[in-house]
Amino acid sequence: MNTNHTRLCPSPEWAEHIQRDILPRLTRDLDLGETILEIGPGPGAATGWLAGRVAKLTAVEIDADAARLLADRYAGTNVGVVTGSAAELDYPADSFDSAGCFTMLHHVPTLALQNAILAEALRVLRPGGFLIGSDSLPSDDLHHFHVDDTYNPIEPASLLTRLQTLGFAPITVMVTDSLLFIAGKPGGQQGGTR
Repeated sequence: MNTNHTRLCPSPEWAEHIQRDILPRLTRDLDLGETILEIGPGPGAATGWLAGRVAKLTAVEIDADAARLLADRYAGTNVGVVTGSAAELDYPADSFDSAGCFTMLHHVPTLALQNAILAEALRVLRPGGFLIGSDSLPSDDLHHFHVDDTYNPIEPASLLTRLQTLGFAPITVMVTDSLLFIAGKPGGQQGGTR
């Protein structure tokens, strides 16, 4: 992670943006259920907000240092932190009511690995559960922001097809100042709407 990220991602301003602008839009009409999987939480900008709305949050973080810091921060709470790859989750199928990934997919170096993460999220969701997510929109400014770092932005026009191909349904993709999506796992009582 470059120095731009080490300044921005753990900042209170970034957490406020995620918690004020992103998460309420994604969850406005959804019930997160009892258990949620957070994929790639980094410094945890979304973690506390999500943990306050479920009985148990499991965070999977590939960076060991970030995972350790997050585990220390949430020790003794309803948050469990695991160091590992979200492309190879160590959970049985149908383990979580919901899952989320927030502004992290563009840090995944290949389209195939991004798809593997999305496929694993689908596998561990219970029927009727859903994946919520956000990412930055591709731009020259973000390309420069990610100098000396992995930058593989999600193309908004392809996301719907990618999610459909993996087996998600229904799917909502929103493009505003960010890319937002809600993707359900077929079966069960669909969508978790309130």
